[in-house]
Amino acid sequence: MDKVTIKGKTFKTFIPEAEILKHVKEVADRINHDLADKNPLMLAVLNGAFVFAADLMRMITIPCEISFVKLASYQGTASTGKITEVLGINEDISGRTIVIVEDIVDTGLTMKRMVETLGTRRPESIHICSLLLKPDKLQVDLDIEYVAMKIPNDFILGYGLDYDQQGRNLRDIYTLVE
Repeated sequence: MDKVTIKGKTFKTFIPEAEILKHVKEVADRINHDLADKNPLMLAVLNGAFVFAADLMRMITIPCEISFVKLASYQGTASTGKITEVLGINEDISGRTIVIVEDIVDTGLTMKRMVETLGTRRPESIHICSLLLKPDKLQVDLDIEYVAMKIPNDFILGYGLDYDQQGRNLRDIYTLVE
């Protein structure tokens, strides 16, 4: 599908699934190399990162575990700027290597809050892995070690990302047509 219409807005293909998977594999290979002896806990941020986390996990070849956390900061097409932890982590992460798996980092405010919150639980290290990064929108200093793709400051959906909870099931990533 070249174009899709969701809730009255039209989106066009921006990144096809094959290209997404190529970049996910590159990130997985780096994690496999860098964290080979760490048994990392992959901490996927719901809802958006579930597709990325599933594909990433299937490409990780080192021993690892996965858990999920749910944070909310978006409503419709805009960040509310207010971060609410909806579902926390139950595992004991002290002394563990943590890899936060996120769908997209734009302002970085949500990620900064998450790193600070996890840091109080004394992990050995915290690494950030994001499918997408909007470098022009970043407002805070973050060390995002594993970025699959950098993109412009467009509104996107598909491959787990949504517009008002719709479009997560699309295999490609789409961008809003103005």
